[in-house]
Amino acid sequence: MNLPIDFLKSTLDLACVIQAIPAPTFNEVRRAAFCLDKFHELGLSDVQRDSVGNVLARLPGSDPNARPLVVSAHMDTVHPLDTPLEVRREDDRITGPGIADNALGLAALFTLAQMLKQSQVALPGDLWLAANVGEEGLGNLRGIQAIVDRFAEKPIAYLVIEGMGLGTILHRGLGVERYKITVNTPGGHSWVDYGEPSAIHEICLLVNRMALLPLPQKPCTTLNVGVIRGGTSVNTIASNASIELDLRSEDNASLENLVEQIQSIVRQVQRPKIQVTIEQIGKRQAGYIDEHHPLVNLARDVLTDLGLEARTDIASTDANLPLSRGFPAICVGISYGNNAHTAEEFFLTRPVLQGLAQVYQLVIDSWRKLGQ
Repeated sequence: MNLPIDFLKSTLDLACVIQAIPAPTFNEVRRAAFCLDKFHELGLSDVQRDSVGNVLARLPGSDPNARPLVVSAHMDTVHPLDTPLEVRREDDRITGPGIADNALGLAALFTLAQMLKQSQVALPGDLWLAANVGEEGLGNLRGIQAIVDRFAEKPIAYLVIEGMGLGTILHRGLGVERYKITVNTPGGHSWVDYGEPSAIHEICLLVNRMALLPLPQKPCTTLNVGVIRGGTSVNTIASNASIELDLRSEDNASLENLVEQIQSIVRQVQRPKIQVTIEQIGKRQAGYIDEHHPLVNLARDVLTDLGLEARTDIASTDANLPLSRGFPAICVGISYGNNAHTAEEFFLTRPVLQGLAQVYQLVIDSWRKLGQ
């Protein structure tokens, strides 16, 4: 379909407005208030904020017996509250922290509602739009979990929108487990108590042992130490140190095997005067639908009709949650971009119109292609 160019301009402007509202994970309240007002402004039904902070609204369907469709975009970003949120608008792109992930995705959610209302298309079932919390980092998908807990198997599908990744159909959810490992020792003075165990030394040795673990390439499995903390001063034998560990795999069994190896290393490090604890701080289960599932075929056909090359892939997104429970779900992108989670994150502006047409057509065709 050919969308009016006005939809492009309004979506880009809206993405910049949303991006300027800080929304780090666990602190999405200001952005949620904006989303609540925006849903009201669009004249949607049942506008509400749920118990975990998600903002939802409904576009009523024509058939009360038809199953609903849920379309979501996450509100939170990885950037702390004090992050400068300037954006640069150029002829072909917009750059700034969080502009694509996920200010653009959220803007597309509102534009979708505007397009549907303007076209006056009659959807068979209710369309629920959700701006959700807790997608990034240690949010542990708590926002989409609340949504899936609420709707369960009732929707014909869950459609997740991200700002980047146009042309990619994410129909597989990457399994993720995250742990905090802490080492405690008596500590002491770097000269007087030399020879006493240092928590920093011990945690570095532990990290080295983990880094030497052989990881399978098929199914692809990864290990990353993303945060390390510890110590008091340069002339102190550290009494405390910790790391935050991110483990991922395409396969739940391979992920659990890696977790067992990490736990074994932790047990082996334990010695007199050295206490090591491991605490799970995050978990996202893997899940998938077949690459020829009707929902994936629908997304592929829509992209092909738009002249875009469609590819299927795996990632860790909000789609993980419904996929892990056996519900049909995919995640799609609105444009192309790069440098995610940095101050130089950007998306290309011209493809946005195709991305908007994609989600519009996905919604329009869902009941006909997926059944009611």
